[in-house]
Amino acid sequence: MSEIKTHYRTCNICEAMCGLEIRHQDGNILSIKGDADDPFSRGHICPKAVALQDFYNDKDRLKTPIRRTTDGWQAISWDEAFAEIANRFRGIQDAHGKDAVGVYLGNPNAHNFGNAIMLPRFFKALGTNNRYSSASADQLPHHVASNYMLGAGMLIPIPDIDHTDFMLIIGANPIVSNGSLMTAPGVGKRLKAIQQRGGKVVVVDPRRTETARKADQHLFIRPETDALMLLAMVHTLIDEGLVDLGHLAPLIEGYERLGDAVGPYSPERVADACGIAADTLRGLAREMAAANSAVCYSRMGASTQSFGGLCQWLTNVLNILTGNFDSRGGAMFTQPAFDLVRNKKGKPSSYGRYESRVRKLPFFNGEFPVATLADEILTPGDGQIRAMITIAGNPVLSSPDGGSLEKAFESLDFMVSVDIYLNETTRYADIILPATTGLEVSHFDVFFNSFAVRNTAKFSEPLFAKSEDQKHDWEILKELALHLTGLEDDGVTPEMMLDGGLRHGAYADQGMSLEKLKANPHGLDLGPLQPCLEKRLQTEDGRIHIAPPLFVEDLNRLDAFALTETDQGTEYPFSMISRRLPRSHNTWTQNSHRLIKGKNPCTLKINSADAQRLGLEDGQTARVASPTGSIQLPVEIDDDMFEGVVSIPQGWGHNRPQTGMSIAESQPGESINDVTDRQRIDALTGNAAFNGTRVSIQAA
Repeated sequence: MSEIKTHYRTCNICEAMCGLEIRHQDGNILSIKGDADDPFSRGHICPKAVALQDFYNDKDRLKTPIRRTTDGWQAISWDEAFAEIANRFRGIQDAHGKDAVGVYLGNPNAHNFGNAIMLPRFFKALGTNNRYSSASADQLPHHVASNYMLGAGMLIPIPDIDHTDFMLIIGANPIVSNGSLMTAPGVGKRLKAIQQRGGKVVVVDPRRTETARKADQHLFIRPETDALMLLAMVHTLIDEGLVDLGHLAPLIEGYERLGDAVGPYSPERVADACGIAADTLRGLAREMAAANSAVCYSRMGASTQSFGGLCQWLTNVLNILTGNFDSRGGAMFTQPAFDLVRNKKGKPSSYGRYESRVRKLPFFNGEFPVATLADEILTPGDGQIRAMITIAGNPVLSSPDGGSLEKAFESLDFMVSVDIYLNETTRYADIILPATTGLEVSHFDVFFNSFAVRNTAKFSEPLFAKSEDQKHDWEILKELALHLTGLEDDGVTPEMMLDGGLRHGAYADQGMSLEKLKANPHGLDLGPLQPCLEKRLQTEDGRIHIAPPLFVEDLNRLDAFALTETDQGTEYPFSMISRRLPRSHNTWTQNSHRLIKGKNPCTLKINSADAQRLGLEDGQTARVASPTGSIQLPVEIDDDMFEGVVSIPQGWGHNRPQTGMSIAESQPGESINDVTDRQRIDALTGNAAFNGTRVSIQAA
């Protein structure tokens, strides 16, 4: 046997960017632990990291291209697969137009260094505008708010959690997620540090989450009323003369328009709708204004709802008005070594450049909302999607109304999937192209370094070499692009493009390069977040637009829903919200046996008073129904739930009946998206509105 070796890398399963120390010998992993010398994660690790070895060793993992035939799945060569795909895609586009081929990108693409770099080339070669991704089932409201307020969709404000004295968390559970659009490994320790230095943490959520239990204060709120709460807080700041714009005062545009817009939203007017007392709302605003430093952070519960755009706009407004924008301990801006915010000051926004064919939803950031993907496939007519390529995604489980997507994918003329598994989505593909996994690829966090609570940079070499007949994701995309265009390979690799970005980035004067990162396998600490917004603003006039008309006009829709609607109906009396689990990440960690073993975590959480009224007992199977469909799952009575609200985890449902699945069909759980509705969106941004779905509950 050879000697035991140690490999250092960044975990690429979730957003936290935890540093890993992996001991291995003769191709076998002996242990995966947190890297104590990683300057960012400092030894923190969550349960998901051990799954990297499970994916690498999984017997169900695909390693060669396969084609679906009448006799089942058959292995084919890479050359044969690329030639057939290019021929079929081009034939369909020649007959029906460029947009007849659609693209869907799953969440793992954001965690894949090679794909992040190479996807633009593939898009250009394919030439379609019909692009969709998990971003519109997740974070689109953040990007639209930054686009209109700051001039760039990727210029996302990040809580300076390590220096704040008051943190207001709305609809987020960062102790479980390790942050989301706030890359922060070890959030539990960071929140505790706020309290140890005399600060305060407040959580607003319809569920008393793991984070809320550690907070100083938790407030229940009715789903989809977060924007009203934020409006009441902003109203209070202006009404009571508590506004302090700080160093950004000369840059603010639209303050008077903002004052007029929030004037009607006194705490007294919105209290009943929110379920939070007016005095409590005023008190929150006063506490934020009085703190030496404060930050409001709102995430999934505030984003994936009918008013996600308003929530993210108002979150920014609250931070600005309390003097906590671009300020230590407030909402700040990471300065990554590889910067995705290009200098495009004054360039027109892509928002609304096109509209989706069927539902006229807005195009933004190079894609249409995934909530309308099934419509674009199932609705006949000019521009109908007739072929698809899905890349590292399982939208049947992760997008609203998964049943409709199943019907849509089954109806396609041709479908391709780039994925390592035969799953609920890829089973409809004609050809599946499997890529290497996390331990076989080099890694640099292109996206999540941009959302980190501290400036750092790290490059990870591959741990294991791929076999000769395997291809990395980026190699697959590049080969497809070359076959589609007929061009010669120019030899450009993701590492070459990364090195160029590093050498010309914010740390060029420090000799930043790929070579320097390779020489520092634990990563480089580039320092705490610093005020930098004035030089990074991308608006044409160089100012912060605090009240864009797009958002102000959307208040009418909020009023019609939340302040005038009194009857939610008796057929579907409950509001349903999702939740995240510590040992899962969306739909793509369920093939790790150690992450799914034990008690079934996919339960219906319901308040004891609601359960008693329905005659439900703990552990009993309940039927959850909506106009879209129904599912059955065990009841978990939990008074951490607000009355009238139920919760189901997202990312499950691998046990649906199907033939030829390699993924374990004995897994527990139901897909929450069999009862969500693709018609429910945030009309302002197009983001799917999962939270707040109206459902009925009864004994199965």
